[in-house]
Amino acid sequence: MSFFYDLEAADPVQRRIADRLLRLGDKLDAEIPSKTLDDTLLLATWNIREFDSRAYGLRGIEPYHYIAEIISRFDLVALQEVRLDTAPLEKLRGLLGRWWNYLVTDVTGGTQGNSERMAFLYDSRKVRFGGLAGEVVIPPIETRDGNRKLVYTPSQQLARTPYVVGFQAGWFKFMLSTVHIVYGESRADDPKREREIREIADFMADRAREDHAWANNLILLGDFNIFAPDDVTFQALTDAGFTIPPGLQKVTNVGKEERFFDQMAFMTPNLARDQIIAAGAFDFYKVVYREADETLYIPDMGEAYDITSRGEPRGNKSLYYRTYWRTHQMSDHLPLWAALKVDFGREYLRSVAG
Repeated sequence: MSFFYDLEAADPVQRRIADRLLRLGDKLDAEIPSKTLDDTLLLATWNIREFDSRAYGLRGIEPYHYIAEIISRFDLVALQEVRLDTAPLEKLRGLLGRWWNYLVTDVTGGTQGNSERMAFLYDSRKVRFGGLAGEVVIPPIETRDGNRKLVYTPSQQLARTPYVVGFQAGWFKFMLSTVHIVYGESRADDPKREREIREIADFMADRAREDHAWANNLILLGDFNIFAPDDVTFQALTDAGFTIPPGLQKVTNVGKEERFFDQMAFMTPNLARDQIIAAGAFDFYKVVYREADETLYIPDMGEAYDITSRGEPRGNKSLYYRTYWRTHQMSDHLPLWAALKVDFGREYLRSVAG
């Protein structure tokens, strides 16, 4: 990974970045399997909060180094909340290296769309873009009138347009579809959220089962805003035929209440369950922007550290640091990841040998 600073004349901020990168690297080494040339695919999904919105103040260069260090440990990462300006994505790729590529959607319009894009970042040394790429449009509902004539009623589209792309890594050819499901009301069974999950899950499951599907292996991932694995919103995924291994049912939100917002759902006939060899949620706040680091960032937080965005006095300054400022530097979501075994060479030879 590139480093923007001249360490020969490092100031305290530069030394802090270097120190935190070392600590972050140690934690990643301890928790994430090492990259391999052929054997495994390291897949992740990460909602990087408001990446990057002037409404909340553009990120400094410090968090870019940490975000790039985390992403560099994977082969393919789905990103949600990429905003209108793609310059931050280019900056991130510059830190990752020239072998990293990205695919990104157009901006989703409308208030609910929040001017967001979906993106995939991938290490081209390991992952190959297969040529399939599209934003999902739910087809119209077909009924017949009294004269048996077909009537087409437009379907309600998802608030943020899902993105489906075809990739191949080793022997594993698969479709990856990323989503950012509407939040709606703060309740586990919000009907808008359930409807969106059911519609995209059913649509993508049907695509994967088609005779001429680009690939029969499908992974649906992203920010589903699911509160818990026993909610109807979670059941909407399993009802469509997807499986979510227990190792991927992790808390990924950053807040006082535990939420299972981010998910990876599998419909992968070429991938046995035991071929998901490791999985988890990576808590970067254990080493960067820790609660104990609050005083280091008072100069960066400025006047907003003392008042809320509404101009009202804030009794608890630490709450602002923990839940607002640092989550707009890094994110209010943790990356969810899985290591998949994708070298099927020996299995293929056994099938041929009989």
